[in-house]
Amino acid sequence: MTTRILYLTRHGEQESAAMESPEAGLSERGRRQARLLGERLRGRPFAAVHHSPLRRAAETAELVAASLPGVPVYGTELAGDHLPHDTDPAGLPPRYAEFLAGFSAVERADGPRVTAAAVGEFTGPVDDGAEEAEPVRELVVTHNYLIAWLVRHALDAPERRWLGLNQHNTGLTVIRYGSAGPPNLIAFNDVAHLPVELRGTGLPSDYLV
Repeated sequence: MTTRILYLTRHGEQESAAMESPEAGLSERGRRQARLLGERLRGRPFAAVHHSPLRRAAETAELVAASLPGVPVYGTELAGDHLPHDTDPAGLPPRYAEFLAGFSAVERADGPRVTAAAVGEFTGPVDDGAEEAEPVRELVVTHNYLIAWLVRHALDAPERRWLGLNQHNTGLTVIRYGSAGPPNLIAFNDVAHLPVELRGTGLPSDYLV
């Protein structure tokens, strides 16, 4: 079993127009954020970059990958923008309950199914039969909900604790999965690569606001 180091990032800031459209691409600020993240990650030996099929994530992955020559880039629905868990709103603050009520029955069924598949694909050590191998590093360019869920999963926190975990655009979260113990959350929402004017508020525009 080989240690996996999973790098997670939310896509760059998207265009202000058509915020809910899957076709919304990156704003100029978002493109700058993505390029700076690429510079931050330059030189790290990534095995792959995975990204959501939505345009804002695909564009972010392309800009980041420009600093990672030779690293394969894959689009996958597993990194998409899904409701990760059909969370029971009972006992939650009213704002969270209102947010959860906005999802359809189909989204409440399909989102957790896809998210469970993403957990199976992206987490845990790599079962490759190798011993004392270098860690496998992968980057997933995704959306706020999946990052929140994977952080909750790594910490073995209650399922509802994915709510309220907010990511900056191109903030970097890193989780280490080894065979000797539980996952290690190495970094959460790290924006050291972004100047202050590109960090925003820390509250995703498409998450509870």
